[in-house]
Amino acid sequence: MVLGIMAEVIAKIGFGRKVKGYILAIIAILILWWVGASLYSSPALPSPLVVVASFFSDLPLLAPHMLVSACRVIYSILLALSFAIPIGLISYKERVDSLVAPFIYLLYPIPHIVLLPMIILLFGIGDASKIFLISMIVFFQILVTARDAARNVSDYYILSLKSLGANEFDVFKHVIFPATLPKILTAMRISIGTAIAVLFFAESFATSSGLGYFILDSWSRADYNSLYAGIISMALLGFLLYLFVEFLEKRFCRWV
Repeated sequence: MVLGIMAEVIAKIGFGRKVKGYILAIIAILILWWVGASLYSSPALPSPLVVVASFFSDLPLLAPHMLVSACRVIYSILLALSFAIPIGLISYKERVDSLVAPFIYLLYPIPHIVLLPMIILLFGIGDASKIFLISMIVFFQILVTARDAARNVSDYYILSLKSLGANEFDVFKHVIFPATLPKILTAMRISIGTAIAVLFFAESFATSSGLGYFILDSWSRADYNSLYAGIISMALLGFLLYLFVEFLEKRFCRWV
């Protein structure tokens, strides 16, 4: 009865088809994984059933690492958003964009991940260096999208609102931000994948916590079951963050 009520609620929300799609995708991935493991027949590619069992058995050990990694990613994305959104959206003004654009064109193409040794020298080997690296990379992805979206807002809407006596804050609140929010959320989806990838790289240096450390430690000990369990945990972290962004889109962008 409880399961029936939950299914009805999910169907009303609109996630019914998506849940079925996720289930089918998981089954397809597990089947392909099982076929590959059967054909390869190597300890380096264990069966998915063995890995899933290892995941649940290692969960008490994995949970603290997942929590640390989740905190690092969430803090990094929030830090990037707090700077990228205001700078990107205010760039709808030509005067501001003439100042912002040169910095974007000069700094965005730089492969920021190679700056990790310098960042560690400046911020130490703690969480600050890892969060700064992730947020710096995510910052530019969100900034470029927010800037382009703001500059594509039609002047017709801005002038129409100003003709009613609106000030600059009203234009920003009622026109620029709502018009660019869907693209900002899309940029966040892309940034989540980037943040998870950079997280693994950042946690492979001078740390004893996090999923990146757990995966590399399992690899060094040739514990392939735990290694894949760590990979599943990192994928699960990214998946949950992705679902959260999709929830935000359904909540605040109902017109999309």
